[in-house]
Amino acid sequence: MLSSLPPFVLFFVGALAVAVTRGTLRKALVLAIPVIGGLNLWFGVEAGVHLQIELLGYTLTPYRADKLSLLFGYLFHVAAFLGFLYALHLGDGTPDGAVDGVDHTGGDRAGLQHVSAMLYAGSALGAVFAGDFITLFVFWELLAVTSAFLIWARASERSYATGFRYLIIHVVSGVLLLSGALMLAHETGSVAFEHIGLESGSPAGWLLLIAFGIKAGFPLAHNWITEAYPESTPTGTVFLSAFTTKVAVYALARGFAGAEPLIYIGTAMTFFPIFYAVLENDLRRVLGYSMINQIGFMVAGIGIGTGLAVNGAVAHAFADVIFKGLLFMSVGAVMTMTGRTKGTDLGGLYKTMPFTATLCIVGAMAISAFPLFSAFVTKSMIMVAAIEEHHYIVWAFMLFASAGVLEHAGIKIPFFAFFAHDSGIRAKEPPKNMLAAMSIGAVLCVLIGVFPSQFYSLLPMDAEYHPYDTTHVLTQLQLLCFGALGFITLMKSGVYPDEKRAVHIDAEILYRKLGPWIVRTTGSVVGRVDVYVRSSVMELVKSLLALTGRWHGSMGPLARSWPSGSMVLWVAILLAAYLLFYL
Repeated sequence: MLSSLPPFVLFFVGALAVAVTRGTLRKALVLAIPVIGGLNLWFGVEAGVHLQIELLGYTLTPYRADKLSLLFGYLFHVAAFLGFLYALHLGDGTPDGAVDGVDHTGGDRAGLQHVSAMLYAGSALGAVFAGDFITLFVFWELLAVTSAFLIWARASERSYATGFRYLIIHVVSGVLLLSGALMLAHETGSVAFEHIGLESGSPAGWLLLIAFGIKAGFPLAHNWITEAYPESTPTGTVFLSAFTTKVAVYALARGFAGAEPLIYIGTAMTFFPIFYAVLENDLRRVLGYSMINQIGFMVAGIGIGTGLAVNGAVAHAFADVIFKGLLFMSVGAVMTMTGRTKGTDLGGLYKTMPFTATLCIVGAMAISAFPLFSAFVTKSMIMVAAIEEHHYIVWAFMLFASAGVLEHAGIKIPFFAFFAHDSGIRAKEPPKNMLAAMSIGAVLCVLIGVFPSQFYSLLPMDAEYHPYDTTHVLTQLQLLCFGALGFITLMKSGVYPDEKRAVHIDAEILYRKLGPWIVRTTGSVVGRVDVYVRSSVMELVKSLLALTGRWHGSMGPLARSWPSGSMVLWVAILLAAYLLFYL
């Protein structure tokens, strides 16, 4: 029975099968695996512990299912199916990962992307069904390694360098996770992955929070998102946007629900990316900042910790994978057909890519929380929970951030890609499989918004919420109208930032500039100390050799010939001294 096997097993076995197949058979496999796995999870898996192993005195639980892990399991199967459908054309000669309009990928690299993505999705499933920290650590590191290949698949110098930086950051997260887990095991005698919290003040809890926070894109640890995602292939970015950060959100919801620092960390995450996204020219980088913004709502909801807030956080994570994936797919389709992602290079594409433009607008409406779209019924749960718990300042920041979402993702992405100045590019629609994946994503954005009660039944907490009340609908419509009016006013008055070809430096300067300086400075200091120590030791050795030479050399006193009478005299003196001390 498949239900007795951990869900990741099907994907790992599938990766081996995909690696040795080609053509139609490979395409059938990459679509069938998430479908079979999803159906098995939906119909065949119940809550409970399904697999345990005793190892070195600890109980490992590689397969533990409950409502929280099952929800993310459903999500990752949907995301894997959409991603593989979107990438189905790879190896057929359609460009993927074009750099300056030149395709740098081929059939073999297409296979690499499919295998890496299959292992990546399986690792995400392994992480959310892990019932202990050791199992979680294994999949945590597999997430890093397998996803790095999706960045390297772009096959450019920048993607190679970015991929290595990405991998280093996530390996650091894994080291912190393992360190915290071992400390927690020493304190409690258990490696079970349950609620951790920060109430005890244990260093283990803080180490684990930082480990999860790196993967979630906490402030100052967020630039791997905005750097790595734009450097991946168009198809690779869709997979990257679905798994890593959402595994981190799951881990935070599992381990730190109600941890107050998360309220303020999440609020900061909703706020600061808006300003970078407004200035940014690369549309995929804009979506990277938008992802940090949306994760901020989830982190804040987890920090609030009530049933409604946690439900809102995980529900918004589910919706975000769909609508953010749709936006990444739309921009990826533009990149595939034009080789460009900069707002200054695009515009006027609605004339020849009307279907892609329409689907992009659906994703923009979903992320902007228009009524009848997904974010309207998910993000509002978090904001209502903030009001109920009297976090009024937090709510105000979230309200501002919601207006910012409309500007930088709801309007900027479709406007600059399809409706701004006519760039003169006349690209055709992307392959049908890409349009099909985007269409399914658009339909899901609407279905979640139109039928929220069915979606709410999957959520882990018992908390009643009705999104379509008059106050919420009117408030959101007013917010959207004022946000759109503000954008139009700024555009017409010329106050809105001009389109500029620029690279905006973020906190990444800490590890891209300060990091190498620290390494060089440390290396210089270590080198000088090494030279000093070596020279001092050599001088000491030379002095000892010289002293030894003076005594044992050919002219030294110990090398001379001594008369037998003198030796007898010294023996007698030593014997007398011995007898004197002995008596």
